[in-house]
Amino acid sequence: MEAPRCETIAIDAKRAKEIEQVVDTIPTLEIGKLFKVLSDATRLRIAYALTVEDELCVCDVSASVDCSIATASHHLRTLLKQGLVKYRKEGKVVYYSLDDYHVSSLVHLAMEHVNEGKATH
Repeated sequence: MEAPRCETIAIDAKRAKEIEQVVDTIPTLEIGKLFKVLSDATRLRIAYALTVEDELCVCDVSASVDCSIATASHHLRTLLKQGLVKYRKEGKVVYYSLDDYHVSSLVHLAMEHVNEGKATH
């Protein structure tokens, strides 16, 4: 599907410059990394699982998203490096949780958006 286009060019230079100044302030690289990390299906499933339960050990994450413990650990490490999850250690068990409510909000908003699209089609 091709996006509709204007049939004439009429740029409001002042308005465009004001918007450009605002847009230039956003940390595009960091936000891009965030969405790239969450674009992986397994990591997104892990993030969602951590919205269902406040914290999960690696074994429970693995069982919840149907992957090996090694795969779950790999993805949790990636989420940790990007600041999306945090952990605490209790004896020999490591428990992971979402870093803060922003991550949970992103996951829930994305699901809401996708489900809204399904309802209208």
